[in-house]
Parts: sequence; structure tokens; C-alpha cells
Amino acid sequence: MARKIRVLIAKPGLDGHDRGAKVVANALRDAGMEVIYTGLHQTPEMIAESAIQEDVDVVGMSILSGAHMTMFPRVMELLKQKGAACIKIVGGGIVPEEDVGKLEALGVAKVFGPGTDTRSIVEFIEKSCAHTA
Repeated sequence: MARKIRVLIAKPGLDGHDRGAKVVANALRDAGMEVIYTGLHQTPEMIAESAIQEDVDVVGMSILSGAHMTMFPRVMELLKQKGAACIKIVGGGIVPEEDVGKLEALGVAKVFGPGTDTRSIVEFIEKSCAHTA
């Protein structure tokens, strides 16, 4: 039996709006993935530690606060320091188009904008984790 893809959904920083994160979490669960939702107000350290403890394949961060250029690189650096750089990072929320390319150049696997069809998120994660399933 194949191992299910494990995804951690996190809301870093002070942003208190998590409807989009919950919609994505439900879509991933409906697609057969194991999903851990960390809740609001997570620090990068909390996210990285949870990702390692939960043995996830993907961390999905939803950021609406404008802190994306700080939060994504910090979580990636912490994962690297802890020997877990293989965990893929995807993101969503409000990220200006000019920053999407910068984040992807830093190693974020994909940034999904507002209104992205959840099926495309599911498909991207399934394809990028095909070797783990």
C-alpha cells in the first residue's frame, strides 16, 4: 500500500484570516492526503518543528499579511538547518506577482494566488510528490 502524501498547512505571523487555508486543507484531505493544520499565529520555528515532527512531504503556508519575503525564507532555512530541506514548500495568499518569481527562485515550489482552483493545487502536490506515494 502506498504511503499517503502528508501536508502541513500553516498560518504564519499575526494574520488572523484562515478561511483560505481551511478550504485548501479540506480539498487536500478530499483528495486522499493526510493534512495537519497548525492553526493561526505560527512562528517559522513552530512551523519547521511541526513539519519535522509530523514527517510531512509538503508545507503549505498561507500569508495575507505581506510578510512572505521573511516567512518563506526563514522556514526554508530552519528546515535546511534541521536536515529537512527535502520538504517542499508551497504558498498562497496575497503575494505580489513580482515576489512570486523571487520566492520560487529561493526554492519555494509554487505560489498560488487568490482564486486558484483547489484542483490545480491538488494536482501540483500530487505530481511533485509522486516519488513519495
